[in-house]
Amino acid sequence: MINTRILALGLAGALLLAAPRRPPEHPVDLNLATRTELMQLPRVGARTAERILAFRREHGPFRRAEDLMNVKGIGEKSYGRLQPYIMVDGLAPAREPGQATLESTPGPRRRARRGQP
Repeated sequence: MINTRILALGLAGALLLAAPRRPPEHPVDLNLATRTELMQLPRVGARTAERILAFRREHGPFRRAEDLMNVKGIGEKSYGRLQPYIMVDGLAPAREPGQATLESTPGPRRRARRGQP
């Protein structure tokens, strides 16, 4: 009887862990995101979130969203899956026509340099 309960609890736990998470409603800024916020991204678990944070600590802020592919374990395929849900400094990466998009809040206004419009 006890073994059956343990088995049932184990299966229930496995189903909860395997359940797909809802992607974030707003893009996640790679330079400001916490571990928990990064883990809201599709297929980003604790280990990948830590790698992103470690990369950011070691190399400084991301300059472009594509720089995420320099993090160990994130290649072109993973980046393509994450692209609709990430941004850097308020700017979301360019998307190919027909790609999924998110409603995003406008980024900060950038001041023009002297002599530039």
